[in-house]
Amino acid sequence: MGSPNGGIVGVINPTSFGKCTVTSATGSTTLTTQPGTRVAQYLVVAGGGSGGAGGAGAGGRGGGGAGGYRTGCLQVCGATPYPITVGAGGAASGPATPDPAGNQGTSSIFSTITSAGGGGGSGFPNNGGPGGSGGGVYNVPPSFTAGTGNTPPVSPPQGNPGGTGISPGNAGGGGGAGAAGSNATAPNIAGPGGVGLENSISGTPTFYAGGGGGSSCSQTPGPTQGTGGTGGGGAYNTAGTANTGGGGGAGGSNASTAVPGKAGGSGIVIVKELNKASGVWNLQSQFSARKSGTWPSPLISVDVDYLVVAGGGSGGNSVIGGGGGAGGYRTSFPGGTKLSFSGFGSITVPVTIGAGGAVGSNPSTSNPPTVKGSDSIFSTITATGGGFGGTYNNDPGGPGGSGGGGGGGGTGPGGSGNTPPVSPSQGFGGGSGTGPTCANDGGGGGGGGSSAIGGNGINPGGLPNAGPYSGGAGGAGSTNLIAGNPAPTSIYAGGGGGGSYSTGPGGAGGSGGGGNGAGPPVGTVGGTNGAVNTGGGGGGGSGGGKTGGSGIVIVRAPGPSNISAAPGTNTVTTLPAPAGGCKVATFTVSGDLTIS
Repeated sequence: MGSPNGGIVGVINPTSFGKCTVTSATGSTTLTTQPGTRVAQYLVVAGGGSGGAGGAGAGGRGGGGAGGYRTGCLQVCGATPYPITVGAGGAASGPATPDPAGNQGTSSIFSTITSAGGGGGSGFPNNGGPGGSGGGVYNVPPSFTAGTGNTPPVSPPQGNPGGTGISPGNAGGGGGAGAAGSNATAPNIAGPGGVGLENSISGTPTFYAGGGGGSSCSQTPGPTQGTGGTGGGGAYNTAGTANTGGGGGAGGSNASTAVPGKAGGSGIVIVKELNKASGVWNLQSQFSARKSGTWPSPLISVDVDYLVVAGGGSGGNSVIGGGGGAGGYRTSFPGGTKLSFSGFGSITVPVTIGAGGAVGSNPSTSNPPTVKGSDSIFSTITATGGGFGGTYNNDPGGPGGSGGGGGGGGTGPGGSGNTPPVSPSQGFGGGSGTGPTCANDGGGGGGGGSSAIGGNGINPGGLPNAGPYSGGAGGAGSTNLIAGNPAPTSIYAGGGGGGSYSTGPGGAGGSGGGGNGAGPPVGTVGGTNGAVNTGGGGGGGSGGGKTGGSGIVIVRAPGPSNISAAPGTNTVTTLPAPAGGCKVATFTVSGDLTIS
């Protein structure tokens, strides 16, 4: 005898839909759900931060960070009122003396979901503000730093950090939901705001949460000023767009009159009440739901292990350069705290692979400034780029995930590792240089690695100002078997070796992709780049410091999981026993991890 529910054993599950009702709140209000609603899709964007202000004759100032961007699905109750708060954009800043930083935007809230306001752009003398996405900063780290994004942290992350500036006073853009704010570049070109993210919850594909543009030392608008990030970010001297969460554009720019930082754009909350039912469906209900396109997507929940390695710093490229520090090394494997993801249908997580530091030296007016490695990012995990190697004459190595080695020709100190600090530590400091001050002789310190500090420059005789000198070895990297591959391809984040000018050899690179330091004559022989996709620091050397190795992100999911990696350069493999068929996604370039 057939069952009354169409042949499927179980209780009939009457259809109970939210009618795909969409509510777009541009101001604070209360949403009362449909009687049948049980699941709601949401987009919650906070107010963007305002740009930093500049007085008459001031240099560039930082762009405002975008408001936090959060989207997903929630279980809700039918016929129930839910208060909605739509955050205001940060108010315009200045003009005043000293030049004030931009103001943080206000949080937007729906149910249990809170998106944080965007951070204000830097004025003078201050840092970019933290927030959903961080504000840009007007000058170079470590004296001043860009605002951090995803603050407070949530998963998936709600935003990105602001961009950094370069001397003299050219500022970075504010972070956006889809990318960090761009750094300023020479000559006198401010950083654009980070791009936002596109969302079709309203029925129309729309970008939200773009960062505000920074300003440069140029006195006129034009190509030297930072543009706003797609998604409502304001360009220089332009406010963020209302109800996008866009960051406000910076003021300043060495203009003949004071230029205030412009306001951030207000946020928005959009809620779509989905068609949803649980339990057992009868065949008639299944047919009807599929025909009308309202069959609910399954709930996905998965815990994954990760390895995130940033780009290594480059070696110092002047006399007796220090080795570049390894990129920051962060992992949950084995035995650490995994990242959890859940959602309906599919989940897409952006992945950023940090580039190795380009050939250069400690930032100055006469040497290239872009030498620190770039950050790698997966969800809430950010590994910081490795510090640059010092040059000579007591020149220090730069801070980073692992610190760069100090320059020789004096005892240049190594840069600090684990900067900014995280737990467990992401790296170690660089070694110090050695040799007579202001002389073309000595040995550079080795860059720090993920498991050891860089070696100091070597003076075997122990007598001051008397060689022979050798470069310090790069700090060792770390072995990680998350991808199931054996050594040496499973060792990451080794520091670069220090250079040696005229006597002993350059320092060996640390295991895990660290480049070798160059040796005599005049520090030009034997130097090597950090290995690609290891985060290894570049070798130091006077004939030209070497580039750092690019970073890598590896994600390991349980065997039953369905994951994919884009673009096609990235790969997904299935591990054989005894790993239980775990899926491993390896990212060698930036892309997206999709869990479905």
